[in-house]
Amino acid sequence: MQALIDVQQREIASHYGGEGGSGAPPREDEMLPPAGAFLLALEDGRQVGCGGVCRLAPGVAEIRRMYVAPEARGRGLGRQLLRALEREAAGLGYTTIRLETGDRQREAIGLYESAGYRPAPCWGPYVTDPRSRCYEKALPAG
Repeated sequence: MQALIDVQQREIASHYGGEGGSGAPPREDEMLPPAGAFLLALEDGRQVGCGGVCRLAPGVAEIRRMYVAPEARGRGLGRQLLRALEREAAGLGYTTIRLETGDRQREAIGLYESAGYRPAPCWGPYVTDPRSRCYEKALPAG
């Protein structure tokens, strides 16, 4: 799992001239029940995608570390992973889900918008980062 996250972070930094994002890395315990979850996408036993859900505020979950490896893209895995993360969040009792992505990550923005996410005010460290694009979606009752 850590290897996949490391690849994700290098890819994100490559979009921004080697700079990392403005958000603090999530703590491992944030994505554990009862307030969170972390999912891995496997293909032939290999980890090719991941994503986590953690508590942002009462009733509000945040998606963190969502990623699909380049060799696994183009087959709908990202959309499946996003739906699974939403189901996890709803099952944990969240009614709203938020996420942040960077302005140069066009594929991610397209995925989120096509999945019903709408632009939302940024929070925390993203408020002052002009590269941040924040999104929100209401969840069905879990």
